[in-house]
Amino acid sequence: MTTEDASAQSSQPEKHEDKPTVLILVRHGNTATTGKVLPGRSPGLNLSDEGVRQAEDVAERLAKTERIAAIYASPLERAQQTAAPLGRRLGMAIETSEHLLECDFGDWTGRELNELYKLPEWIQIQRSPSSFRFPNGESFVEMAGRMSKFVEVAQANHKGEIVIGFSHADPIKTLLCSALGMHLDMFQRLVIATCSVSAISYSSLGPLVLGSNWQKDFSIKVT
Repeated sequence: MTTEDASAQSSQPEKHEDKPTVLILVRHGNTATTGKVLPGRSPGLNLSDEGVRQAEDVAERLAKTERIAAIYASPLERAQQTAAPLGRRLGMAIETSEHLLECDFGDWTGRELNELYKLPEWIQIQRSPSSFRFPNGESFVEMAGRMSKFVEVAQANHKGEIVIGFSHADPIKTLLCSALGMHLDMFQRLVIATCSVSAISYSSLGPLVLGSNWQKDFSIKVT
């Protein structure tokens, strides 16, 4: 090899293998309080009959996805119950992650939504959520931060693989908002239906939103 060849070779950009981690986010299924009450982290809230059917349906579709490395779920019953059918189909254990928890609504936990809609604070939550903290509870900024921590864990432990995370509407929306480069104050513009599926690919080039709020057929692959 000549000196010119060596110089040309050294000037070429160094190639590296960049294996993305794909995070599939699933909101829990319907409960008896969905759309009526702000349950937050209240214990003992189980899936309704419709929620159970939703969980079985999404499990059937997700089970067709190749290279699923791990299944994580929020510790709340409705998330664990939504994750269980997929775990059974794949013969995989459900790993509980506190990062995937619902927002801590503090004093608002368990209150009816029709009552909360009338509060002046509700407008702030819709227009400027980054500035709001629930009384004796969590802020949206803190919730977004712990969801980012979950992404860090997934990337560190599952490079080049697919990870499923069963969580709640607001936490999923904040992660999508971050991946899209949107300010947190815009996350309320996103809709995440019960048992809907969203997917984000994370690589050294940054996040890539593959889709959100899927409620029918979908196909997710790691390339």
